[in-house]
Amino acid sequence: MSDRIQKIIAQAGLASRRQAETWIQQGRVAVNGETITQLGAKADAAHDRITVDGQLLRPRQGPQYWLFHKPRGVVSTLRDPEQRPHLAQFLPNRRRLFPAGRLDFHSEGLMLLTDDGEIADRIMRAGEKFPKTYWVKVSGRPGEAQLERLRRGIPLDGRRTAPARIEWLRETLPGPRVSYENPWLEVILTEGRNNQIRRMFLSAGHPVEKLRRVRIGFLRLTGLAPGQLRELSAEEQARLHRELESPARPRRERPKPPAAMKAAKPGPASRKTAPPPSASRHAPLRRPGSRSRLRAPSRRRET
Repeated sequence: MSDRIQKIIAQAGLASRRQAETWIQQGRVAVNGETITQLGAKADAAHDRITVDGQLLRPRQGPQYWLFHKPRGVVSTLRDPEQRPHLAQFLPNRRRLFPAGRLDFHSEGLMLLTDDGEIADRIMRAGEKFPKTYWVKVSGRPGEAQLERLRRGIPLDGRRTAPARIEWLRETLPGPRVSYENPWLEVILTEGRNNQIRRMFLSAGHPVEKLRRVRIGFLRLTGLAPGQLRELSAEEQARLHRELESPARPRRERPKPPAAMKAAKPGPASRKTAPPPSASRHAPLRRPGSRSRLRAPSRRRET
């Protein structure tokens, strides 16, 4: 059975589908000795000889899914040219895993590490089906109007951010508590842009001091110390596949105003086509270009 080559590479656990597409465009992938650079090319994993950087692509024995508490000061990659701490240093004697999404160098919190490129790609594209939850400590106390602006979305890189949930963290929650000067907030996003939360609050004049991701979909950070790993249980893996394969939740549509309300507030089109108040079905027709005014019809005196 033929599949797109980037899908075969992702299913083999070498990389996510996006990364595999980059490898193909770079000319690092070959099928039966022929270099492939077209993203639409297909191959049969059971019969064709597929290589990446000259290494034969082998089918994996089974996917792995791990939760990782990334500490602050660690890059979310498997290597770093600047010799900073990276994810591979926390994965001794394990198969190659890669993150489904990233956290910036100064942030900490929950990450999902896997060798299942298909699932990693779905998580990064899941949107409303798999939101990410963050606890954010900011400098100063934002006003409600500022938070409402961030909730609705602001322009970043020429595109408006998707609506976000932003709430104050209550003192009854475990972990951070509300501080008047430098409060903690809970932020829930359905998209992930580069340094999105930091840039959002910076635009409001309240830079982020600390940022911690505490949840990815139904997966929680609870019980993981910084630098610690835990493998997903069989039940969690089944739920992960089930939720990512289910259709997205339908958005709620705003109720349409009743007909009476529409009549009370006509739109621009209706104002243009509506007849003048003084006109009636008895009014004489006006020639195009005529300057004569319309006269109200005379009423006959009844005897």
